[in-house]
Amino acid sequence: MRSLEMLTAIFNVLMLGWVIFAPNKSQRGLLVGFGASAVLVLIHGFSEGMRWHMIPIYVMTIVPIVIAALRYKFKPKEVKQKASRIRTLLITALAFIYASIAVALPLLLPVFTFEKPKGPYPIGTVSYDWKDERREELYTSAPDDKRELMVQIWYPANLASKGKCAPYVAYPDLFANGYSKALNMPKPLFTSIGLVKTHAVEGAALSDKEPEYPVLLFSHSLNGAKNQNTFEIEQLVSHGYIVVGIDHTYHSTTTVFPDGRVVHFVPQESNTIDYLDKLNDKWVEDATFVLNQIEELTQHDPDNRFTGRMDLERIGMFGHSFGGATTVQMLMKDSRIKAAINMDGGLYGKLRVPADGLKKPFLMMSADDTLTGTEKMSDEYIASQGTTRADLTKFFRDTFARQESVTAGGNYLMTIKNMKHMGFSDTYLMSPLYERMEGVDIRSAHRLINDYSLDFFNHYLKQQPFKKLEQNIGDHPEFTLQKG
Repeated sequence: MRSLEMLTAIFNVLMLGWVIFAPNKSQRGLLVGFGASAVLVLIHGFSEGMRWHMIPIYVMTIVPIVIAALRYKFKPKEVKQKASRIRTLLITALAFIYASIAVALPLLLPVFTFEKPKGPYPIGTVSYDWKDERREELYTSAPDDKRELMVQIWYPANLASKGKCAPYVAYPDLFANGYSKALNMPKPLFTSIGLVKTHAVEGAALSDKEPEYPVLLFSHSLNGAKNQNTFEIEQLVSHGYIVVGIDHTYHSTTTVFPDGRVVHFVPQESNTIDYLDKLNDKWVEDATFVLNQIEELTQHDPDNRFTGRMDLERIGMFGHSFGGATTVQMLMKDSRIKAAINMDGGLYGKLRVPADGLKKPFLMMSADDTLTGTEKMSDEYIASQGTTRADLTKFFRDTFARQESVTAGGNYLMTIKNMKHMGFSDTYLMSPLYERMEGVDIRSAHRLINDYSLDFFNHYLKQQPFKKLEQNIGDHPEFTLQKG
């Protein structure tokens, strides 16, 4: 619950108690109380934005007016009789409805916030619509349609940069619909996402503190989005990285192009390893194309923001789930990628990790829940996925077999305890219900991911000494860290 939401709720609770239980209430007192409540609601609405989850609290603002109107309409004796009946109704109904709904809704479906980045740099962001004229778009029937991607870049901004913080999503209704479909939950549960703010200023000037900044590509999960790891992206950028997020069109939750075209997620045709290997080739082509565009942007940015400012000798990549698989493929395939992090992604794609290792710096992060395979899955859930326990068990066994050599040659494998697959994204921030249902302390998990991601890239792209990775090999309460 946001600060003014909380203040409004507390004031209305106290006001309600006074209206119900105070023996002698003057009309002036009621009007003053109503006025104060109305002012709080208006200030909250203008500064934070109203949302349907707060409707029960907004309704309470008119209670003093109702009481005042009754006192004005009826004579003192009649008022006492009417007030007695009203008090009974208010006590019985509002004690349950108001407390359980008015307060619970904004608490359980909050306008979540991202933790303030710890680095010295403010954050700027810009977006691009890039079309690969060499590739046909396979997901449309239009014969001349080319592969088109939305890309968002976050970068260190000048301390003097001013402006409003960019929203988490620019088209909340479309994304609420996308999340509703992706998570199989009612759309109204996601409408508050339009009020979520980031720490990035749209179009801010690039910081002149350093001549060049290392670059990190980010690849999202299937049915994810380029900004799904804002919790991590903002922390990395605040420490002096330029992060480039890719929307893999037709495989992201929702992609909105500048001309208003909207593309929603298209479910994959199969969950077999062979199919996922072939699909991942397309994502690798996306990442390669974006990397080529970054090179062009560095040579000549029409806005003169990134010209000569991206260090193409220090490029890393990180990704979640299927984007993590894409990251590993890029690390093996593209010499421009110097270091990479895979967050809970199966190793799908054309290339296999050699028995003697990747020969490049690599950190694999896994959720302990993911590594249990089908052990915790119910028969009903497995059936809902259109498969059998035997087939799914084989799928996990074959997938995990590809990870046997990820630490070979001195690389790292971190297994985070009490963690679930989607904990590597922003998803669980949307409601504390996720944390309770999934058993994940999401804020602590995000801090852990941020600390070790930053330490890894700082060492391999900025040549800074390790502060955590090498010092914490072994078993710990929150994680286990292995080194090959």
